[in-house]
Amino acid sequence: MISWADCADTGAATVGCLEPIFVNVVRALVSLAGVALFVMLIIGGFNFLFGGGDQKKLEQAKGTITNAVFGLVVIVCAYLILKTIKVFTGVDVTQFKIMTE
Repeated sequence: MISWADCADTGAATVGCLEPIFVNVVRALVSLAGVALFVMLIIGGFNFLFGGGDQKKLEQAKGTITNAVFGLVVIVCAYLILKTIKVFTGVDVTQFKIMTE
């Protein structure tokens, strides 16, 4: 895999320079999804605690928590599907590599 330093040393971008960009974008999106999950759980929890017995606010809070947990399940299932593909085919689809030759 080509690193950022290799791309910077040549002075010209190559197709191989897309590897670190793609890897960093995917890592950032997964991290952002984790942060969004955490924030949604916190907001849903606070809304649930401070709903004051108002049924509409409690239902909104339950919806927020349910959506956060559903998002977590989707992320975990996507990861498990990628790992299952690796087990059955032997191809590690979690590793991004551009073949230049």
